[in-house]
Amino acid sequence: MNTPAVALEGARVRNARLAAYIALTKPRIIELLLVTTLPTMFVAQRGLPPVWLMVATLAGGALAAGGANALNMVIDRDIDRVMHRTRNRPLVTGVLTPRQALVFALGLEVVAFAELWAAVNLLSACLAVSATLFYVFVYTLWLKRSSSQNIVIGGAAGAVPVLVGWSAVTGSLSWTPVALFALIFIWTPPHFWALAVKYQDDYRAVNVPMLPAVASTRRTATSIVAYTVGLVAVSFVVAAVGHLGVVYVACAAVLGGIFLVLVVQFRLRATPKAAMTVFGYSITYLTLLFVAMAVGVFVR
Repeated sequence: MNTPAVALEGARVRNARLAAYIALTKPRIIELLLVTTLPTMFVAQRGLPPVWLMVATLAGGALAAGGANALNMVIDRDIDRVMHRTRNRPLVTGVLTPRQALVFALGLEVVAFAELWAAVNLLSACLAVSATLFYVFVYTLWLKRSSSQNIVIGGAAGAVPVLVGWSAVTGSLSWTPVALFALIFIWTPPHFWALAVKYQDDYRAVNVPMLPAVASTRRTATSIVAYTVGLVAVSFVVAAVGHLGVVYVACAAVLGGIFLVLVVQFRLRATPKAAMTVFGYSITYLTLLFVAMAVGVFVR
């Protein structure tokens, strides 16, 4: 007999499973990827792209990224069980089975490719899926557990969305999206290493050679400073090749200056608290820099 209590429990289980599927996609990471995709489309268009194109591109990109993140959780469920930061993920708690997660992830990738091909273009569809393949096979399955440079090379997957955004508008690639790709590629190590400083014991526990787990905090900070210097330099290269105006250049100078101050302070203090300050600002930096690109297009 279907009593109210049974019905309530059934609803609770369904809601928990729905929340688990959403968690598999890592929504906060998807959000950051989309923050870089949309301004790139404005720069490519030199104005406002058609609304339908923006929606189609962002939807396809979100589906592809969500599928990649879900595949990452399937592969890493053994170490997620050990690490404090990840031990509440759906495959660890048992809300979902690995098979359910795998089917879900592959389904997202198929839908993403079909949607981007049908609504945007084949190049964008191929680029989006190539990012997934790189993230899964190069980063997750190969580099993550074997090299301290894992996030340096693996971070390329997170830089592909700008290529997708550009190709969605133009149907091709050029030096400007390559420069944007380089910007995110170089931004990724200081962003992720700063977070990894806080969780270095977790990475040691699962034998993942993330740089802060195999090197001192001071050496990690030195590497972060070096990459940040390169990042600020590339941000001005983007201005040159992308023909961006004074709004972007001024924002790049201010935002980059703040970033450099914070990473130097981290180098001097070499504490997890200082590292988390760098991590938090790295997100703000990237978001505001890409917003400045979009604003600069319309101001010009």
